[in-house]
Amino acid sequence: MTIRMDNLERLGLAEMEEFLTTNRHVRWAAAEGESAYGLVERVLKAQQYRRLSKGQKGIVRGFLAKVTGLSRAQMTRLIQRWTKTRRIEKRPARRPSFQRRYTAADIASLAEVDAAHEDLSGPAVRHLCQRAWSVYGNQEFERLAGISAAHIYNLRKSAAYRKIRVRVQHTQARQVTIGERRKPDPKGQPGYIRVDTVHRGQHDGEPGVYHLNASIQ
Repeated sequence: MTIRMDNLERLGLAEMEEFLTTNRHVRWAAAEGESAYGLVERVLKAQQYRRLSKGQKGIVRGFLAKVTGLSRAQMTRLIQRWTKTRRIEKRPARRPSFQRRYTAADIASLAEVDAAHEDLSGPAVRHLCQRAWSVYGNQEFERLAGISAAHIYNLRKSAAYRKIRVRVQHTQARQVTIGERRKPDPKGQPGYIRVDTVHRGQHDGEPGVYHLNASIQ
């Protein structure tokens, strides 16, 4: 037996109950998203859900949960929404929106301070912002006066800050001794060899040869 989504709302309560008890032998085409919501609306309307008894409502709720793949808790919320509005619409995802404490102007002021003082540490910049507000009364630093040293580093990593000012940290040169000309100092330990080179110079325009002198220290 195959039941498709286009005829589920035509089933009676007895057929729905039989479907739930014999679902091992039944195949159905489940829907997703708005199609499932439309199916729930049609079934609830066709069965006159509000007029059903408590047991009959349980059959309809279990049947819809089975064919849509939704949990009983999700189905209960959808039915409650339909009971109030007679509509079940997919609600857009609501992401938490937090109010920004520091504006783009604050970030621009921070970038100006960093440029003027060549990227001081967070505590030092925080002190400058506090001084600009409390001593000189600069309105641009009213919010930055209360910023923490740690959050200064966060603002420096923000996209708004990097659009204004880009910090370039050059590779630090490292002195590595590859070949060092110095007299060996074996400190009385055997096993050291001293090698000296002597150039004979040029003779008749021809380059001279090098002599290697090796002595065991």
